[in-house]
Amino acid sequence: MIALAAAAAPSAPVIPDFGPTDPCVTGHHLFCPGWVHDNWGSTIQPALLQHIKLTAIAVSVGFAIALLLALAADRYRPLAPPFGVLAAIVYTIPSLALFQLLVPLTGLTVTTVEIALASYTLIVLFRNTLTGLQSTPPDVLEAARGMGLSDPQMLVRVRLPLAIPAIVAGLRVAVVLTIAEATVASFIIPEGLGFQIREGIRTSFSTGILTAGGLAVLLAFTADGLLVLLQRVLTPWSRRWRVA
Repeated sequence: MIALAAAAAPSAPVIPDFGPTDPCVTGHHLFCPGWVHDNWGSTIQPALLQHIKLTAIAVSVGFAIALLLALAADRYRPLAPPFGVLAAIVYTIPSLALFQLLVPLTGLTVTTVEIALASYTLIVLFRNTLTGLQSTPPDVLEAARGMGLSDPQMLVRVRLPLAIPAIVAGLRVAVVLTIAEATVASFIIPEGLGFQIREGIRTSFSTGILTAGGLAVLLAFTADGLLVLLQRVLTPWSRRWRVA
């Protein structure tokens, strides 16, 4: 009889596991700092590190490909329009659609996510790198030739250093874009801040949404600031010109 009564009783609502009991959480408050403190090491920090890893790999691969394409297009000018059009076509594909197109080939894996994220960086990185390479003043090139520099030496010692501001500007856009697009990767893999945002939406847990979303914004600002500092370190002559 007890078993039958228990079976007939309505099932209790399933409460999401938000970690240690917190009156703020059980009271459905907008933001609960205690939950963030209690779950930082087990939930939030791993998601943040995963997001950084996804972004770093995608931007690194995208930059390597874009640099090779830009060098090829700079040497063989007819290649520039096809490369630019191809990068633009990939960029216009919505992220979820691109993920779905890649899944039959690479599955629900990190590889699928990285291919898509790296592809989105190409249009910005390729155009900025090529523009930087082709914007070297003619008198500077003539002076370099007069000093006896070969074309490879001019590329390494003159053209690439002068292209750094344009390249870094492209990297800044690509990094911020990738950080944003990486949140959509939660539809493919359960990693990154996007997964925490998605879980927060699924369970109507505003603290999880605000924490993960805020960290994504903070990560974008931090990465952008670090790239600005990197540009200042790599182009000390630009500071001297401004002072003069």
